Amino acid sequence: MSLFDHKMTELHQLLHKKELSVSDLVSESFKKISEVEDQVQAFLTLNEEEARNQAKSLDNKLMTDAAKGLLFGMPIGIKDNIVTKGIRTTSGSKMLENFDPIYNATVMDKLAAAESIAIGKLNMDEFAMGSSTENSAFQKTKNPWNVETVPGGSSGGSAASVAAGEVLFSLGSDTGGSIRQPASFCGVVGLKPTYGRISRFGLIAFASSLDQIGPITRTVEDNAYVLEAISGVDSMDSTSANVPVPSFVQALTGDIKGLKIAVPKEYLGEGVNEEVKQSVLAALKVLESQGATWEEVSLPHSKYALATYYLLSSSEASANLARFDGVRYGYRTPNAENLIDLYKKTRSEGFGEEVKRRIMLGTFALSSGYYDAYYKKAQQVRTLIKKDFEDVFEKYDVIVGPTTPTPAFKIGEKTSDPMTMYANDILTIPVNLAGVPAISVPCGFSNGLPLGLQIIGKHFDESTIYRVAHVFEQSTDYHKQKPSL
Repeated sequence: MSLFDHKMTELHQLLHKKELSVSDLVSESFKKISEVEDQVQAFLTLNEEEARNQAKSLDNKLMTDAAKGLLFGMPIGIKDNIVTKGIRTTSGSKMLENFDPIYNATVMDKLAAAESIAIGKLNMDEFAMGSSTENSAFQKTKNPWNVETVPGGSSGGSAASVAAGEVLFSLGSDTGGSIRQPASFCGVVGLKPTYGRISRFGLIAFASSLDQIGPITRTVEDNAYVLEAISGVDSMDSTSANVPVPSFVQALTGDIKGLKIAVPKEYLGEGVNEEVKQSVLAALKVLESQGATWEEVSLPHSKYALATYYLLSSSEASANLARFDGVRYGYRTPNAENLIDLYKKTRSEGFGEEVKRRIMLGTFALSSGYYDAYYKKAQQVRTLIKKDFEDVFEKYDVIVGPTTPTPAFKIGEKTSDPMTMYANDILTIPVNLAGVPAISVPCGFSNGLPLGLQIIGKHFDESTIYRVAHVFEQSTDYHKQKPSL
């Protein structure tokens, strides 16, 4: 049995009883990486020397009787678009191939304050643009359940590293489903918090009004502990919300009697795999048996979410990625003859195909003569999608449906058809457009590949989502299943 099969609370107790050292945990992480990384390819950069030195220092602290937080000494993986001081941060792009940051993202400072240990940086779709982690400039991450399939994206490395037992938990970012979709494909727990719950300072921007950092873990309880540690208002991020951070763990009461669940008919409609549908209906029966009730509802503007999302996110990406011009930092072409040549060649050589595609779409949507027809219209539809959620939440506590329409697909299966690839996020995108929180928890298998149940909540009501997810998790054993690499 791996040490990482234990919950954080169990490891915490073992550390305090001196039955386990922080060095043991860090060694376990690097041992597992050496065993499976050739197959999984989740990590882009390892932080081994610093991690082992930090572990020794924390072991000395263990000798004192001072109280330690729950994340003390826990090995973690970080998605490579979260800035880490002194650890290479590439955002999966040639454009930032040698970027060595001189400051930390706020979430990294919070994890450092909690005295957890960064094991390394995890692979991702370039600038978080993708649903399969096939768009990384460096390598393709594999799904630990079947290395011929994708782990999802863009946080594919984050989900795969937790599923493969390489780290205890990881951080990802979610712009249109990039935490929940890979969590579903890899059979782990992934939360996209309410927009503004966690500071985005130090997160390399894709679409600023949609991006949100969140935790990926083995269990719901561990997820709640991590969210508590990294949440809170931040003076460095004007979009972070000044709302109280409750004890999310205290919300795990095991009681959902009288809870009202809404199930959108659009989330179980055309394009959703039959086994996925059945796993969601079985999950609803489990929640019913615990005292909850559910009814079918409609989110009528969901059908416009995909088009709305790709117009808005690409427009924001077009603006955000304008800073990568070969002048200040990042990749610079060696072949430029003048300034215009420098811009053109740096960006055409430094960005991958998917990033270029989205920059072009976004620049077009923002251009004179098309702004009102596309960008402005998409913003208006976004408001309607948000209103759909608000209407449902007037009568119901949570919304439940599948995380993805299918299980993980084969590597290379959808790369030649961007529209089919984009449709893979159809169930997760509305959540980002509305800014509400949502979690994906394992709820079944199809041909040996995990399926995910998505639980969506009201703004800043992660506590209720966790309560429902925890009850479901404790009533089933899907989270106990592990891939055999």
